[in-house]
Amino acid sequence: MSKYTKEDIFRIVEEEDVAFIRLQFCDIFGTPKNIAIASSQLESALNNECMFDGVSVEGFGCDSEGDMYLYPDLDSFEIYPWRPQSGKVARMFCNVYTADKKPYEGDSRDILLRTLKRADKMGLKFKLNPELEFFLFDFDEEGRPTNTTKEQGGYFDVAPADQGENVRRDIILNLEELGFDISSSHHECAPAQHEIDFKEEDASKVADMIMTFRMAVKTIAKKHGLYATFMPKPTEGISGSGMHINIMAFDEAGKNIFINEKDNTLSDKALNFVAGILNHAKAMTLVTNPIVNSYKRLVPGFDAPVDISWSTSSANRSALIRIPSGRGADTKLEIRNPDATCNPYLAIALILAAGLDGIEKDLKPECKNGENQDTLPLTLGEAIDAYQTDSFVKEVLGESTFNNYLLHKKNEWKDFRSCVTQWEIKRYLNIF
Repeated sequence: MSKYTKEDIFRIVEEEDVAFIRLQFCDIFGTPKNIAIASSQLESALNNECMFDGVSVEGFGCDSEGDMYLYPDLDSFEIYPWRPQSGKVARMFCNVYTADKKPYEGDSRDILLRTLKRADKMGLKFKLNPELEFFLFDFDEEGRPTNTTKEQGGYFDVAPADQGENVRRDIILNLEELGFDISSSHHECAPAQHEIDFKEEDASKVADMIMTFRMAVKTIAKKHGLYATFMPKPTEGISGSGMHINIMAFDEAGKNIFINEKDNTLSDKALNFVAGILNHAKAMTLVTNPIVNSYKRLVPGFDAPVDISWSTSSANRSALIRIPSGRGADTKLEIRNPDATCNPYLAIALILAAGLDGIEKDLKPECKNGENQDTLPLTLGEAIDAYQTDSFVKEVLGESTFNNYLLHKKNEWKDFRSCVTQWEIKRYLNIF
């Protein structure tokens, strides 16, 4: 059942003095895009008449015919609490349609919805809660972001060691105004590193929430004179930032399918789901960990996964999938390799589709609890190779998105390989 009707949106816009509405979507990499309209143009937008040039959007280009349309999701309407309260700014997430009024197959949001429809046909519903980590760094004297901080806080520290406490508080208050149910927040293990967690939500909403979360964190941090970054490894020698994704799955009766109710052990379907993710993990990594820097985080010794394995041990931080200790209705799987630079729609679609593949094929993990099936790619180049060899990824993303994504990532890897880094200069210039 829908939360809002068109009439509701018109009424709220008038009552709340909303002057501008942002019609938001994203490119193939999850970079937020929007068209801002004045409230006087709201009727046209709600009639799905807002058009944009798809050729100009990263990853759409060669497959679009230019004219594309935004179809607003009325239930995603929210007013930005950090913007002026006179002449307010609101936003709605949109699905992208082609000129002939058909869903655009390269629309990330639609790719996720297609995966969730597949789950519906199997009688399954998912709830997810991601754990997003980020750093709060200083700006330099010219106002440019840096990767430096004067803070020396550590895991679970409080003020004055935790100098970001008030920033987190402000972020949380703004997120709660946007409908987030925040479960906890804390200082992470590295200086200036933080984490804010929200409670599990329907899988159809979570990717939108991640997009909103990233925008809110960056916006509020800047108001406090700090630069927020979700870059996985902005500083060497310390732990990087990830985006663990916790997954709960329910049948049509609302029962958690990951648990055997009789003896409180993991169910066969839980192991099927685990097996599907393990089998496709290498190929999915290009999407869940999409940039060169992602692979500086996925190294031993920094609480990040390196092994394609599963574990019920809370001490095993190198496993790709961890099964938290909670059982019964709270049984969940934690996928530990993604980072917040990913396109959340594509990453979640692939992870859920991989688990569904395991259930449909009745797969069993090739490795035992705590043992390794394989290792994750070590570089973006290795991730590209794995991505190309698994037809499952192309099936989930669709051929055009699969090919466009691959093309851009090959170019990114080529650019990096031709770049001479400061590490090379320091290591070799004085020797050779």
